[in-house]
Amino acid sequence: MKLNLDPALLEIVPTFKLGLNHYTKITVSESPQMLKGRLQLFQEHLFFDLDDKAVTDFPGIKEWREVWKSFGANPSRHRHSTEALMRRIAKQNYLSSFHSAVDLNNFFSLQYEIPVGIYDADKINGNVTLSVGTKDSGYDGLNGRFNSLENILILSDDEGPFGSPYVDSARTAVTEDTTKALHVFFLRPSMKSTESLELTTAAGKMFTEISSGDAQAYVLHENQPSITIEE
Repeated sequence: MKLNLDPALLEIVPTFKLGLNHYTKITVSESPQMLKGRLQLFQEHLFFDLDDKAVTDFPGIKEWREVWKSFGANPSRHRHSTEALMRRIAKQNYLSSFHSAVDLNNFFSLQYEIPVGIYDADKINGNVTLSVGTKDSGYDGLNGRFNSLENILILSDDEGPFGSPYVDSARTAVTEDTTKALHVFFLRPSMKSTESLELTTAAGKMFTEISSGDAQAYVLHENQPSITIEE
C-alpha cells in the first residue's frame, strides 16, 4: 500500500505533515479500566480549563482552524474533529468509552490537539492519497448521515474517500474484528519533522501496549510526500 500527499496540498501549506502508524496483529476490545479512567480524567481536566479558556485559544485548535481556511473550508461551519470534541466537553457532554481503538484515538486527539483518525486497513482498497475534496466528494459518515466534503481534506483509496479530519466514513471503521489498522495523525504544520515522528512513534507505542501487535511509524512531508507500506 502506497500513501501519498497530493502535491497541491504542499503548494498551499508547504509545511503540511501527516503522521501514520500501520498496525498489524492487533486486538481491539473493551478498553481496560486504566484507559477508561485516563480518558475520563483528561476530559474532566479539559472541562475546567475550558471554563477559563475558549476552545479556539488552544494552540492546536487555533492552528488547525487556520489550516482549514487555507484549503477553503469554513472552520465555524465544518469544525475539525478535535474542535468538535472539545466543544462537547465544554458542555460537559463527555465521550463514553467505545472500544480500545476509538478510545485511544480520541485520547490522542485531545492530548495533542489535532485531528486523528483510525481505519481498518483490510477495508482500504489500493493506495491512499490525501487531497482536498471537490463538490463531488462525500460519504456516509460515522455521524449517521451523508457528508459533503468540498474543500475539506480527504483520505481516498481506489473506492473513493474514506476519512477526513472532519468526520470519518462508516466503510473503513475499526471494529473488534480489526487486526490491521492505519492510524492517521493530522499534525500541526508548525511541528518539526523530528518532533512529528517522535509524537507518531510514541502514540503507536501506547497503542500497541494496550492492543498488542506491531506498529510502523512514518511522517509524510514536503521532503517525503509518499511512502510504501509492505503488507
